[in-house]
Amino acid sequence: MNIIIIEDEALAIKRLSDLIKKYDKEINITEEIQSVKKAVEWFTGNPEPDLAFMDIQLGDGLSFEIFEKVKITCPVIFTTAFDEYAIKAFKVNSIDYLLKPFDYEELSNAINKFKSRTTNLQSSNFQQNLQIEQVINMLSKKYKERFTVKVGEHIKLISTPDILCFYSSEKATYIFTKEKRNYLLDFSLDKLENLINPKIFFRVNRKFIININAVKDIIAYSNSRLKINVQYFSDEEIIVSREKVNKFKEWLA
Repeated sequence: MNIIIIEDEALAIKRLSDLIKKYDKEINITEEIQSVKKAVEWFTGNPEPDLAFMDIQLGDGLSFEIFEKVKITCPVIFTTAFDEYAIKAFKVNSIDYLLKPFDYEELSNAINKFKSRTTNLQSSNFQQNLQIEQVINMLSKKYKERFTVKVGEHIKLISTPDILCFYSSEKATYIFTKEKRNYLLDFSLDKLENLINPKIFFRVNRKFIININAVKDIIAYSNSRLKINVQYFSDEEIIVSREKVNKFKEWLA
């Protein structure tokens, strides 16, 4: 089986590749594509794969734009952090819609659905039921209640209320928890903003998203900015950028 991956985050590509290989080492991942533009070029000049995995929000646009620019007939499994695109996903060649961070069992089920469709030519009733099931599941989920992180060979679940802040460092994203622990996360801060409750979490600058319940102190800082003390966090100063001060004050009210 030949598969391509369309995804703009290197960590997400590696994790997806590892899960696919865990499912079947014989699967051939023929290409890893990181933009709408490159995907259009690839589909224009190459034979279609048996299956494509696509993130929806890429650096230069939505992957749906690929379907508008080039004809694609191969089945697609969407792997995305954004549940609001569920209905639109089923207007193209979608087999399944996996909400990040999905696990091995979810990926395995999605590939099995693809195989079932290929083997049985998939009846219209099967497709209809799949669409209804997936749309209900995706649209009923508003904000993430937990994140999964890797700790050695183990997978740990972290409830969102236990997260004091999210932060970026050296091109990676981390969670800082009530346990005073840092965990590497597979999301950028930009994507996290769309996954978490904006009433609870606020992005104070390009490097930090903080939990309102973790704010220990707010201090007037230079150039009309504010300094935030977050419970237990002392690795780095957290400064509300000047352009976000007013929105931050509104968020606190």
